Amino acid sequence: MGYNRRHFIGNSLAVTTALLLPALNLFGSSGPVSDQPEKGFALKIMAPYWGFDGSITDFCKKAKNDGYDGIEILWPSDHIRQKELFTALKEYQLAAGFLCRGDEPIPEHNFMTFKKVIAEATANKYQQPLYINVHSGRDFFTYEQNKQFIDFTVQYSKKTGVPVYHETHRSRMLYSAPAALPYLQRNPELRLTLDISHWCNVSESLLEDQPATVELAISRTDHVHSRVGHAEGPQVSDPRAPEWKAEVAAHFAWWDKVVALKKKQGKMLTMLTEFGPPSYMPTIPFTNRPVADQWEINVYMMNAWKKRYL
Repeated sequence: MGYNRRHFIGNSLAVTTALLLPALNLFGSSGPVSDQPEKGFALKIMAPYWGFDGSITDFCKKAKNDGYDGIEILWPSDHIRQKELFTALKEYQLAAGFLCRGDEPIPEHNFMTFKKVIAEATANKYQQPLYINVHSGRDFFTYEQNKQFIDFTVQYSKKTGVPVYHETHRSRMLYSAPAALPYLQRNPELRLTLDISHWCNVSESLLEDQPATVELAISRTDHVHSRVGHAEGPQVSDPRAPEWKAEVAAHFAWWDKVVALKKKQGKMLTMLTEFGPPSYMPTIPFTNRPVADQWEINVYMMNAWKKRYL
């Protein structure tokens, strides 16, 4: 038909961007009126290394320049990368949270890796992490097999003083609201990284029919991954787009409750802007070209949180 694919894609993206411009400040432009927080409340916003196309040093520099308080990164097992990481953290005066996990399908092996990686991340000689975020257990492990991950982290946090938060993540023990409920009910010291986008995806809903479980999870939350999910996926294409207004509003309503609770308690809350790269980010067919800029969206979310909650 004589179409030049690159020309067509470029024009399509230009039109899409033009349509989105009026909506760029639709969400987060105003927030709820906040009560005066109790002494001790703080909000620390972290940048995700996931999807960054560059060195750890370049990442830390960019995170600092764009206004983040710290970074969250998968704990690097390589000593050269560790040295680069801690040098950059010191140079740019950034806090750090580490993601730790075991990936093995056999519970004993997974748990062994899990403990080893957490110990390495907290016992390093350079900088204590602000927190450890964990992908704990697996969705096909039994309750007792998964519970050992909780028991270990509760005792480890008490011993070291480093908070360990279990993420509500697909394929892990807290992969859905109903799967997480017995762990929350039977383990009162379980603390969460609330990435509620996963629960929306698994349940194919905005969790309207599970408010009690969501409220319980919010009461246990100390860290938030502020990605917006929807009924058919863990990440909307762009939270600034008007077609995702209902999903963005639902997530901010949940986050409002988390922040309000931390302000009332006078405690610190950490948040990671975790919009991800392809294939979390939808792409244009045949090109694998993302439909939006990952870093730009995450900076947008950081600023929306600052304006709404600080």
